[in-house]
Amino acid sequence: MDVNGTVAEGFEPVREAFVRNFETLGERGASVAVYRNGQQVVDLWAGTKDIDGTTPWEHGTAQVVRSATKGIAAAVLLLLHQRGQLDLDAPVGHYWPEFKARGKERVLVRHVLNHRAGLPVLDHPLTPEQALDPLRGPAAVATQALAWEPGTDHGYHALTYGWMLDELVRRVTGQGAGEWLAAQITGPLGLDLWLGLPDSEAHRVGRAGRVEGPEPTGGLHARPKRSVTEAYEDPASLTRRAFAAITPFPEQNDPAYRAAALPATNAIATADGLARFYATLIGDTAGASRLFTPETVELARAEESAGPDRVLVVGTRFGLGYMLHGSASPFLAPGSFGHPGRGGALGFADPESEIAFGYVTNGFRKTVTADPRAQGLVRAVRQSLGR
Repeated sequence: MDVNGTVAEGFEPVREAFVRNFETLGERGASVAVYRNGQQVVDLWAGTKDIDGTTPWEHGTAQVVRSATKGIAAAVLLLLHQRGQLDLDAPVGHYWPEFKARGKERVLVRHVLNHRAGLPVLDHPLTPEQALDPLRGPAAVATQALAWEPGTDHGYHALTYGWMLDELVRRVTGQGAGEWLAAQITGPLGLDLWLGLPDSEAHRVGRAGRVEGPEPTGGLHARPKRSVTEAYEDPASLTRRAFAAITPFPEQNDPAYRAAALPATNAIATADGLARFYATLIGDTAGASRLFTPETVELARAEESAGPDRVLVVGTRFGLGYMLHGSASPFLAPGSFGHPGRGGALGFADPESEIAFGYVTNGFRKTVTADPRAQGLVRAVRQSLGR
């Protein structure tokens, strides 16, 4: 396997794990980046740019990261809170009056981020065309009834998370989350990360698709327990309905989908862009001061929701906008926070070790959270740190 890039001394296990992903786990094209103390220590890429092509993956090739988008978008709300523009304990309806309809007056901004809003589904799913309209998703959520009393339980808001977050940002700033992210974070920092891909960067994005590989052994994997399988198969379950809030789901290689901004699902990034984003949340990086204060880091990773998830039907842990280290989504250590993308991608930060991690791939697998390729790389980082 022709692997390109560099690893700092001591991080050779990450390169070895990256090679194994291609040799034994069906990887077609991918990249991984790791920062420590604000400095890049791993930058690797290999394979083909397109899942079904022969053009080599290059330095700077980007991919859609699916639900790893949620951790990127969460930073927008937390930074607005940090700057005094948004109160996490205010009702959503304070900023977005139309949202109060059908008994939703008690949904707090905090509930949007910790998946306790009680709004994981739409009774009337959106078409792909409707979903790409930045006004249609929020309007649908505003008229939706609650599935449970806000704050009393948690369940993964797979798609509605993005519409609620996007509209809150728009009501507070006048910009959608993707616009604000570009103006305030990714543009000034020069990150290869977009929520709403500009035409000028479209040539860098590889074509993604499904790949098969050996059976995973952890997390929400291809052979889940019976209750999880039944939940995904039952059209009336919260699980099935949450993931069907857009029906059918858009073709993720469609230029129109990539150009739209869906803060739950369609950010596009390089591994370096994703890793450096997390590195800058927790510390200074080259030419940039940290984005999160220590207090905001604690907000991101303090446990807000834990236990049986009403949508994913397994135990999950969430802070404010971020998944937390646990059996369903293992990160580096108990203090880590981040977000996986269904089928492969992963980004997270670990403040104690000052590690930030980004992995992107063009090969989506059946995994929901703990993809074995990403997990092998995380274990290699842990080994490199002597843990």
